[in-house]
Amino acid sequence: MSLHDDAVLVLKGYEDQEELRQTYLDHLSAHPDGMWKACHAGHVTASALVVDPSRGQVLLTLHRKLRMWLQMGGHCEPGDVSLEAAALREATEESGIAGLTMLPGGPVRLDRHPIPAPCHWHFDVQYAALAPAGTVAAISDESLDLRWFPYDEVADVADDSVVRLLEATRARL
Repeated sequence: MSLHDDAVLVLKGYEDQEELRQTYLDHLSAHPDGMWKACHAGHVTASALVVDPSRGQVLLTLHRKLRMWLQMGGHCEPGDVSLEAAALREATEESGIAGLTMLPGGPVRLDRHPIPAPCHWHFDVQYAALAPAGTVAAISDESLDLRWFPYDEVADVADDSVVRLLEATRARL
């Protein structure tokens, strides 16, 4: 099975955001390369909100290019066997945390957002990753900063997409 096929399967089973889910499926149907960064009409990305439920905190990265506090995530790569694997790889690379585990139940949310040219849209499939107890994060080259935020401070630093992802993640915990 290809990463494209995995995306279609994941999206077909993700019905609570029906209109957005259909937009993703239409995009993939119209753009065979819609999984990859080279698709300038937009492409699927995978992200993960790194959570430490025992401390009531999330780890956010100050994105180097966008200069916004966001969850870890990015582009799918040919070696990724699934969207979940891509999200876990990105979360591990960007957080420096070994031993992250994905929150059971598949993606937490879908989010589509505009991005600077040459591409137009990111079709983000959002997961949550659980950090091992006592973990230490390390800033990657993609970040200006990396910081743990208590749940109740996320809305003060991050955009609505991150806030909605945190709310949906907390509902699953």
